[in-house]
Amino acid sequence: MDVFDSTALEIERRPLHEEVADRLRAMITEGALAPGARLNERVLSEALRVSRTPLREAFKVLAAERLVELSPNRGASVVALSRGDVEQLFELMGALEGLSGQLAAQRRTPAELEEIRALQSDMLDAHARRDLPAYYTANRRIHETINRCARNAALGETYASINTRIQNLRFRSNFNRAKWDIAVREHQAMLEALEAGDGDALRAILELHLRNKRDAVLEHWPVGDAALTSDTTPT
Repeated sequence: MDVFDSTALEIERRPLHEEVADRLRAMITEGALAPGARLNERVLSEALRVSRTPLREAFKVLAAERLVELSPNRGASVVALSRGDVEQLFELMGALEGLSGQLAAQRRTPAELEEIRALQSDMLDAHARRDLPAYYTANRRIHETINRCARNAALGETYASINTRIQNLRFRSNFNRAKWDIAVREHQAMLEALEAGDGDALRAILELHLRNKRDAVLEHWPVGDAALTSDTTPT
């Protein structure tokens, strides 16, 4: 009888509340749960087919990521950013993306470059058929892979924290078809700079890319420094 390590057959199982948090995070990103929306435990429990215990644990995870606000009186609600919040977060994100690109251009491996090329192909296919969720999944993975190629753990940790807070805004920035097309062209320029190992060029492209995302988001923002909520989100 062959002897084998039984641990090699183990299947990794994630806690249920983490799966619930993933689903809620995606719903927030894609706008199914709008900024300022109250998270009704009964409705969400029924929709996700889970009890309230893992749902509440998921709320805590998202609250730590500053995607959800927990209040003793109102329960849980989706965080609504102000115009000032958006300007500051995108300003910081642009700097983080730029530094990631500059380092990645010098540190990426041939295998990582091929990974990004494959993601770029997936992204372009999704763009051609106007499948925004599929496009955005590939798009997000490209940016995350570039950040990973920078090989700077502190940068990666800060990047992930800030990027999580603006996923819904980055997703919504593609609602304007003309601006979506511009973003695709910018991604082609990113790939070319990465292939050439031109860190300065990639940094400049990524910083411009983030400024354009910010401008697309703020184009329809309420007057003043009000937060964009479920009552004011443009369709």
